[in-house]
Amino acid sequence: MTDAFADDGYQSGFLGPEVPLPRPVDPLATVVDLTYPRFSVLLDPERRLARMTGVNIDGEALQDIPRTGTWRLDPRVADEDQAGPDLYARNDLDRGHLVRRRDPGWGDEAQARRATEATFFYTNAAPQAAVFNQSKDLWLGLEDHILAHAESRDARLSVFTAPILAADDPPYRGIRIPRRFLKIAAWSSDAGLAATGFVLDQTDLLDIRQGILGVDGVGAFRTFQAPLADIAEAAAVDLGPLIDADVLTPPGARAPDGDWRSLTAAEEIILG
Repeated sequence: MTDAFADDGYQSGFLGPEVPLPRPVDPLATVVDLTYPRFSVLLDPERRLARMTGVNIDGEALQDIPRTGTWRLDPRVADEDQAGPDLYARNDLDRGHLVRRRDPGWGDEAQARRATEATFFYTNAAPQAAVFNQSKDLWLGLEDHILAHAESRDARLSVFTAPILAADDPPYRGIRIPRRFLKIAAWSSDAGLAATGFVLDQTDLLDIRQGILGVDGVGAFRTFQAPLADIAEAAAVDLGPLIDADVLTPPGARAPDGDWRSLTAAEEIILG
């Protein structure tokens, strides 16, 4: 068990330029810093979910490790401060990995296996409707698409993923279920640091009435590429140098109707 905590977590200098792990802008916000092999989690004990996660990915050293590991509570945190198995029992909620299982799985085989198994702590999970439809492939494939774009440089990414914790998220079993999620990818380009961000919205799938959760199997997740300044405001986090590195800059920052860019395929992503 201790091996899961032996590394220093997310490294801010992994890309060359310093990219700090985004933190809440509210100086009074309480988060618990948790480090794992090659990734970190900022846990919000009040919401019992992550406020932010950050992982370093070395695409050239990624290992194809078979899926191993089981979901478990992090013993460094009180059980009542993390959303555990009771939230996901007897319903249509998935334990959605925030840091993907394969992302920290690089280096030698032992290192990769230890890192991928560490992603199964409940501190790295967030409740997502089990019905992803087409958007599941899109959301999970965003990092692969960007990694391929970065491969001609050094094939390294730093990725930040989190639920967007809002005060009006619907309550269920004592936990407010996030309606939206963010994902931000950063890499080194010929011009310096580059970054882009995405929002996944599961609002139309969640139906919570009288404490009972229902999932609309007809609906679909919606995935957007959005300006990082908008994501920072929505999530109330400080994105530091990522804002100026955003590849979505005016006039291409928004779709013609003024909305975020709705995506149906990874090929629609703007990467500068």
